[in-house]
Amino acid sequence: MSKHPAGRTIDGYLELLDRQILDNDGRMIGKVDDVELEQRDDGRIYVTALLSGPGALGPRLGGGLGTIVTSSWSRLSGRSEPARVEWSQVASVETAIRLAVGRTTVALDGFETWMRDRVIAAIPGSKVLPR
Repeated sequence: MSKHPAGRTIDGYLELLDRQILDNDGRMIGKVDDVELEQRDDGRIYVTALLSGPGALGPRLGGGLGTIVTSSWSRLSGRSEPARVEWSQVASVETAIRLAVGRTTVALDGFETWMRDRVIAAIPGSKVLPR
């Protein structure tokens, strides 16, 4: 297992985007749909947060499709900002992004929970598994 990525040079496109996010118990809690960056006084760019869900994916898609994804998500979820994971909560960057915290700490799966409880569970014959 690699060490915490603090201070390490990362190719965000290859090593972060579309990677699975796992909590500290190894449970899947989302995917990285975008990253939040900050340029510091020294001119270097740092990752400050990982963004996940349709609210982060829509702007990345761009165009009409991106607008539809973002506005639909915003209307259904009642949120205007995408789910985010602070970079300080990342334990390691591997084939998946491992967090140092549990899934309830970051609350990434809100939209998925809403879909499961309100849409999937309403389908006759569906068997919604407990979280």
